[in-house]
Amino acid sequence: MVLLGLNWLKSHWLRVLAHAGALIPLAWIAWHYALGLFLIDPVREITTLTGRTALVLLMVMLACTPISTVTGFNRVLRLRRPLGLYAFLYASLHFATFVWLDYGFDLGLLVDAIFYQRYVVAGFAAGLILLALAITATRGWQKRLKMNWKRLHRLVYLAGALAVVHFAWLMKDIRVPLQYGAVLAVLLVLRLPWVRRTVSRTRYRLRRKL
Repeated sequence: MVLLGLNWLKSHWLRVLAHAGALIPLAWIAWHYALGLFLIDPVREITTLTGRTALVLLMVMLACTPISTVTGFNRVLRLRRPLGLYAFLYASLHFATFVWLDYGFDLGLLVDAIFYQRYVVAGFAAGLILLALAITATRGWQKRLKMNWKRLHRLVYLAGALAVVHFAWLMKDIRVPLQYGAVLAVLLVLRLPWVRRTVSRTRYRLRRKL
């Protein structure tokens, strides 16, 4: 039994690591909230943590294809779907904190915030894209939409850009958002067809020399 468990872990270690890494921030937030360990401004801290985690997971998900291209480690491609869903989970918690804990479900204030504050508009738009991608993430939807499925899921790039803009407009000091923007720009460049071909050829030549 132990041997079977070890064999399973050996085959699925990457997915286990991804799930554990994605769930640790949620456990940490829940633990601190339940015990009242958020001392200064709980709502702001939870909003910041959920939003930052969603952005990080979105970046990691977008990094899967470039990592595969650069290293040839194709198993990382299997993480795109779960990482994307986790990014949507944290984005949903980020929005729920904003709607519930921050605005108390006050529709009047929410309408003003969502449609008249530019950082909220950018974040809300990114969230809607992630919602559409999460709903259609199943194989059933992939079969129904066929080629349109790929076109739809390319909107994840736009969601990433909107998330960075949302972060930048929210912060007074934009140095950290700019770092995320730089990472996103590099990841998008590495996904360009001619760049991917060049990187793949270079990797193949280096392996032949070795």
